[in-house]
Amino acid sequence: MESQFGLANLWNQGDLITRGVALLLLLMSLATWAVIVIKALDIVRFKRNARAVQTFWHSDDFAAALITLGSDPANPFRALAIEGREATAHHRNTKGQLHESLDVSDWVTRCLRNCIDEFTARIQSGLAILASVGSTAPFIGLFGTVWGIYHALTAIGISGQASIDKVAGPVGEALIMTAIGLAVAVPAVLGYNLLLRRNKAILDQFRYFTNDLYATLVSSAKK
Repeated sequence: MESQFGLANLWNQGDLITRGVALLLLLMSLATWAVIVIKALDIVRFKRNARAVQTFWHSDDFAAALITLGSDPANPFRALAIEGREATAHHRNTKGQLHESLDVSDWVTRCLRNCIDEFTARIQSGLAILASVGSTAPFIGLFGTVWGIYHALTAIGISGQASIDKVAGPVGEALIMTAIGLAVAVPAVLGYNLLLRRNKAILDQFRYFTNDLYATLVSSAKK
């Protein structure tokens, strides 16, 4: 005999709204885990890139230092170093353009700040999905719960008696929807907090590298 409290019963006995809520929670769960996995892999890669920075500062010249950062175009530290080098060379070699009114330190600062903003947006992408899922999934599950209880009350009204066989299915459906909503929300909240802390640590390392790179480029440009 099919259980009145299982997921199969939730789908088979549920109406269009119940199935829609269940599908929505499933999609939210899939999006949550996809973001968590992708961002976790990004963090591992960025931490590996950050470790190479120590070798960068022990190189003989800037060209050799750039090699230590590898050839991956997605490496934010490498992209920052190249942007700083090109900004310095561009300011030095172009004449008669409006940006010449800027001091070389201001010009390099502007270019490096753009890189920081781009990387910040890149590393924080996807966190809004986790925040949205974590804050809305419990309420969507609660809506499914309310809808299940409504079915239970409707069954009681039609039958004229509050027998257990009339209300067990809808009540079980309501409880399952509550559990699903919480099961979707909890990983999203935990993943958001964990990724937020890891992102902050990487951004701090990126800003430290930016400050040292700025000082190196500007001092060499003014010689």
